[in-house]
Amino acid sequence: MQIITSKEALTLALKNRANIGFVPTMGNLHAGHIHLVSLAKQHADFIVVSIFVNPLQFAASEDLTNYPRTLEADYDKLKVAGVDIVFVPGVTELYPDFDGKNLNQTITVMPSSVADRLCGATRPGHFAGVATVLAKLFNIIQPQVAVFGKKDFQQLFIIKEMVKQLHYPIQIVAAEIVREPNGLAMSSRNGYLSETARTSAHLLSQTLQEIVNAIKDGNVDFGNLENQAAQQLTTQGWIVDYISICAADSLMPATLNDKNLVLLAAAKIDRTRLIDNIEFCAK
Repeated sequence: MQIITSKEALTLALKNRANIGFVPTMGNLHAGHIHLVSLAKQHADFIVVSIFVNPLQFAASEDLTNYPRTLEADYDKLKVAGVDIVFVPGVTELYPDFDGKNLNQTITVMPSSVADRLCGATRPGHFAGVATVLAKLFNIIQPQVAVFGKKDFQQLFIIKEMVKQLHYPIQIVAAEIVREPNGLAMSSRNGYLSETARTSAHLLSQTLQEIVNAIKDGNVDFGNLENQAAQQLTTQGWIVDYISICAADSLMPATLNDKNLVLLAAAKIDRTRLIDNIEFCAK
């Protein structure tokens, strides 16, 4: 396994490589990330994983400085998983005009208006940061396949739209959510949870499943279901950002005519923001 830090060295290493699979990460890897690598290996012959904590997708109030960095442990996991190249660029490698303080001169990729809803409503600029860094990485690596998890369903939706609109010849493969035994979706942010919060963090996925069950049983008062679920979590000590029943093909609020649905949520427990979702079909 090669560890590469520069664009030039990566381009040289990938010269004449065909059928490249790409898994972008911000490090602090867990079993969910390794599942993405395994899926990439099913669709491609040569696997590149990037580790880059992207400053453009963090707001000033968010945890860029404290985001966990576990490079040596990450390398060990990726080597066992059979990754061919790990690309670990510095900030100036991807953002040449970065002056150590800000990215004001960076030209960004602006996603569709879907980016302003759900997570985008409380994290302005987040998805522009995601789209921008991925556009850069796609241009450098030029993969045939890129794998993303469904845990961040909105991000996956935006990436698919970006690839379509910018005519990238890349197949986007979506990986199912990997969960801990109690149902909690695996996330690097789970490491922020205290022991007490971790024991109750499964309530997010449990609450979402209760909404899905209610809809499948014929309850189509979507607004009431969302409000009741938010209140239920609030009484358990959560700070709810949103719980939203959406059409899976547009991420707009679901109507009674929509059959393919996705239930999305974001909420904080113990000051840690967690996201989750469930895709399902209405009756």
